[in-house]
Amino acid sequence: MRQLKIIALAMFATSVALTGSRAQDASSPVLTIEGKIAANGSIDLTMNEIEEIGVAEITTTTPWHDGAVTFSGAPMADLLKKVAATGSKISVIALNNYHTEIPVSDFEKYGVILATKKDGKYMPVSDKGPLFIIYPFDSDKELKSEIYYSRAAWQVRTITVE
Repeated sequence: MRQLKIIALAMFATSVALTGSRAQDASSPVLTIEGKIAANGSIDLTMNEIEEIGVAEITTTTPWHDGAVTFSGAPMADLLKKVAATGSKISVIALNNYHTEIPVSDFEKYGVILATKKDGKYMPVSDKGPLFIIYPFDSDKELKSEIYYSRAAWQVRTITVE
């Protein structure tokens, strides 16, 4: 069953990459959240469901882009509240199997978002989409370090609350 979820998420991401925008079927799951949450340990969310949580913007420079970029998406703190998460950290896995761990305390402290758009457009897989965890790097010099850059995962497909 887990393999089917991964295949479905990869198919969604591929369709976003090919079209450069949100896939035709916005009801397709794009993110799995599992672990210490209320929904029997696992929930699949669509792009629509993620965006319904709320939208925040961060304009910041990153090591991966030229100049400042405006990202918009759901605040990570609100996303975790929506799924009734009870853990103290999350483990993130990307479509390319990149893995990182992030303390939940970062989300309130820094206003971290799960970006769905860059400069007003949905992000294709070829441009770090469809989901990208973004910190406001320019807001605090502490954030301009490898620790926080490594937590800014792109192509996010699974979040496990621990």
